[in-house]
Amino acid sequence: MSSHVSFSLHDLSPVIPAPGYYHCAITQAGFRSSSRGNRMLAVLLRLEGVSPAFQPLTDYFVLEGASAQGISVARRRLLQLYLACGFHPEEGEEVLPSQLIDARLQVKVDQVEWENHSRLRVLSYRSCWSAASSGQGPF
Repeated sequence: MSSHVSFSLHDLSPVIPAPGYYHCAITQAGFRSSSRGNRMLAVLLRLEGVSPAFQPLTDYFVLEGASAQGISVARRRLLQLYLACGFHPEEGEEVLPSQLIDARLQVKVDQVEWENHSRLRVLSYRSCWSAASSGQGPF
């Protein structure tokens, strides 16, 4: 084993992926506490065709402690994620993050500036089949 660590070409690439839809898989999903101690769901996504420097992409759904409007938006986004994964939850059904692991779907991302660095942000989700069935291209 080599005793030194060196940078790779992927580390040095300043090119952030373009905004748009990407095929992805959910690699991890679980409940956590936010920096303010509020319960949230964290979902890690592995995007196809994207440099390892921008992987994984994490999306957060704050489900407690935020404003009523903020929680409502997070819950609508969470429902959109579940539907894109092929689940159709019913009222009162428990949110089980483990159901999401290994699901394949598409994620729409955009670029944002955060702490003087460009990064990807999740805008929305859709199933892998929605673009094909609508007559649009996959991206």
